[in-house]
Amino acid sequence: MRDEQHNRIESAQGFIAALDQSGGSTPGALAAYGVDASRFGSDDEMFDLVHGMRSRIMISPSFGGDRVLGAILFEMTMDRQVQGQYTAEYLWTQKQIVPFLKVDKGLADMTDGAQVMKPNPGLGELLERANERHVYGTKMRSLISEAVVSGVQAVVEQQFDVGLQILDAGLMPIIEPEVSINCPDKAEAEALLREQIVTNLSRVPVGAQVMLKLTLPDQPNFYADLIADPRVLRVVALSGGYGRTDANSKLGLNNAMIASFSRALAEGLSDSQSDEDFNKTLDTTIASIFEASST
Repeated sequence: MRDEQHNRIESAQGFIAALDQSGGSTPGALAAYGVDASRFGSDDEMFDLVHGMRSRIMISPSFGGDRVLGAILFEMTMDRQVQGQYTAEYLWTQKQIVPFLKVDKGLADMTDGAQVMKPNPGLGELLERANERHVYGTKMRSLISEAVVSGVQAVVEQQFDVGLQILDAGLMPIIEPEVSINCPDKAEAEALLREQIVTNLSRVPVGAQVMLKLTLPDQPNFYADLIADPRVLRVVALSGGYGRTDANSKLGLNNAMIASFSRALAEGLSDSQSDEDFNKTLDTTIASIFEASST
């Protein structure tokens, strides 16, 4: 199974859907979906509602392995079920979509223009559960807001530190050092980031690979050398707050980079839509992201 999943991620056409909103971002995701805070009175109720939204996307006939290669799940989503199966199992057996798991615990305070990940002492146990749930890989996010060498270096070194732990657990890490689209010196930050990634790729064991999830760059094909590096299985793009039209346009300028969109994927979907309208909207969205990822 893992070999088949690996081969799909490595060479199949499509994109990775990000369905991993955490506790901090869930209220915003629900609000965009037309579910305001008056609909829930506790975190449990909130997560029930967002699982309903995610399940509706996953169950939709528009959401299938012909165009969606993988899906990134929040921890609670991994531990819940879709149509009687644990989510990762459902995605793979019913949709041929490779499951990934968000494993970070959020961002630390800003230092040197960047935010590393918060400490995660329970990561080992979480990786064990991910293997038990037949998850293929993981994702973890840091944030770069300014082009400061020390900040970028701290972000990338921590990402690879944790990535190596994930590799040791038998999972595929998606390393995500996001550069904010509002960074005042974004192109310079991207140059620093690329340099640090190249340096840290030397730490990847011989024969092993990692994935990279990067902000759409100001300069098209800026990450072409990383895409071609044999130590990198795939480079995927985050939308980072760009609307779907802009994100697709920018993605289309970057050869062999595929999407891993969250907000851009859910754009236009609403709790109040009929199933017919919901599936039609999702189909149009997926078709546009698939086309941009296949350019």
